[in-house]
Parts: sequence; C-alpha cells; structure tokens
Amino acid sequence: MTITQLKYVLAIAEHKNFTKAAEKCFVTQPTLSTQIQKLEDELDITIFDRGKKPIELTDVGRKIVFQARNIVNEADRIQDIVDQQKGFIGGEFRLGIIPTVMPTLLPMFLNNFIKKYPKIKLKIEELTTEEIITRISDGHLDAAIASTPLESDNIKERVLYYEPFVAYIPNSHRLRDKKTIEVDDLDIEDMLLLEDGHCFRDGVINLCKAFKNQTDDHFQLESGSIETLIKLSNEGMGMTLLPYLHTLDIKEKLNSNLKHFKEPSPAREVSIIYHKSELKMQIIDAMHNVISGIIRGAIAFQNVEIISPVAK
Repeated sequence: MTITQLKYVLAIAEHKNFTKAAEKCFVTQPTLSTQIQKLEDELDITIFDRGKKPIELTDVGRKIVFQARNIVNEADRIQDIVDQQKGFIGGEFRLGIIPTVMPTLLPMFLNNFIKKYPKIKLKIEELTTEEIITRISDGHLDAAIASTPLESDNIKERVLYYEPFVAYIPNSHRLRDKKTIEVDDLDIEDMLLLEDGHCFRDGVINLCKAFKNQTDDHFQLESGSIETLIKLSNEGMGMTLLPYLHTLDIKEKLNSNLKHFKEPSPAREVSIIYHKSELKMQIIDAMHNVISGIIRGAIAFQNVEIISPVAK
C-alpha cells in the first residue's frame, strides 16, 4: 500500500470516474486502474463498485476513503514540517471566500499579500459557507474566509475582524427619520434579504428573531447580491441591512440612507477557517497577519454583539 495509491482512491471517490480521476492525478487511466487493482488485491476487498454509473464506493470502500483522507493529510504534514523548518512560505494555497466578503475584503489585502509572499500560488474561489465546510472537510480547500462561529467539529476558526450591520433605509421608509436604529425597530416583513444559502441572510434572520416572536419566514423580495438589494431599496421596496465594509462603496449622495445601530451594534464575526489537521499553517498565519493589519484601519468598532451565521 502506498500514499500514491491512496491519493488515487480519493480522486476516484471525488470524481466517480476513473478517466477524470486520472486527469486530476496527471497519470494515464490504465496506470491509475492498475494501481487501484493492486491495492484491492492486496487488501482482498473491492473498494469501488464498477458496475454502477457513476462509480460508487462499496461499504468497506467508504471506510477506506475516510481513513485514506486522514493518512494523506498526515503525510502532507511532513512537507509542512520541512517547509516550516526552512522558513519557506510558498506553494499552492486554495482559499475559499463567501460572496458577501469577497468583493470588499479581497481588493483590500490581495495585492499586498502577493507582493509580500510571491512564492505562494493562490487559488481563490467564491463559495457559500456550506460549500466551504464540505471542501475543507474533504481536503479540497486549505482555508477559507467566512462568517463564524460555524459550530463544526472538523474546522478551526481564527477571528480576523468584527463587522457591524448597517441599516440602509430609503426616503419612504417608516424608520427614515431615526438618527440611530435599535434592533427592536426591525420588522422582517419589510426587510429585503439575500437569497437562501447566504450566511449573511441567516444572520439577519437570527437578529430579527432574537428580538421578535417571528415564525413566518415570508419575505417580500430576495436577491442574490447586496448591490441588487440596495437598488431595490432605492425603488421603495423596503429596507435592508449591509455589512459595514459594503457601505464604504456607497455613492456619496446615498450616504444619508445609511443608519447605524445603537451600541452594542449587531455584527458578524469574520474569520479565517481551516481543517483541524492544521496543514499549511505558515501560510494561514501569514494571511491572518496581513488581513488583520489592513482591516484594523478600516473598522474601528469595538462595542458589538456577534450575531450567529448558523441558520436557526
């Protein structure tokens, strides 16, 4: 049994196809098939049910994949130890970022980060929190930037910053004349929300439900982007809540629509998250330090109350 064979097993389990798995592993399909057959012969079991389309794991195959993932991760640790000993910060690093953080945070730190660490090859994807948790657990992401806490046993979290919620209220809205907003002012029935699947949406719902006996999840309008919510609000369709960093890009003529909350301001916690196996920690530490240093100048709020992103 070899580490390479176990990597082939994981690739097939992911792609459910020998040809695609071979392409992923940069080997020919016959080479991959031969190595899998050797492993199955050595163990005297069948890992994959080749009669199914797409290919499926057998019962024992699922247990082997679980253990193979642990073994491959631990094997990767050896390279991590060597890199740390040599003080090397480089190589491929796969990062996921949730949609409500990507457009504001990424432009703030990316240029500085790649200039400071030119040997790191970043691969960045915009993903939902659910997708991020799955990919980190499966070993397909090295880390991610997401709203926390996530209450996941497989994932560790390191806080980057706390980002307050800010109300965006159009001229025609009932709360327009208030200088500051209180959480108890909110009514989910006249709130514009992001579509299902966004953790910021879940945070807003949790915020409203914490102060009202709100059980009817009926909303007027839902959208896939914060920019669309702002445009809909400008058309008099309701108010919305924005993460603070998004308000920095609001046109000056619309700044009067922004209303801050009475302290402690409701806020989301944004963290860099990674697998509990703690692979590539030297890169995670570097990214945490760069982002924390930059964000300190943009967000000065301290008196906040963290709202969970986990759907209740």
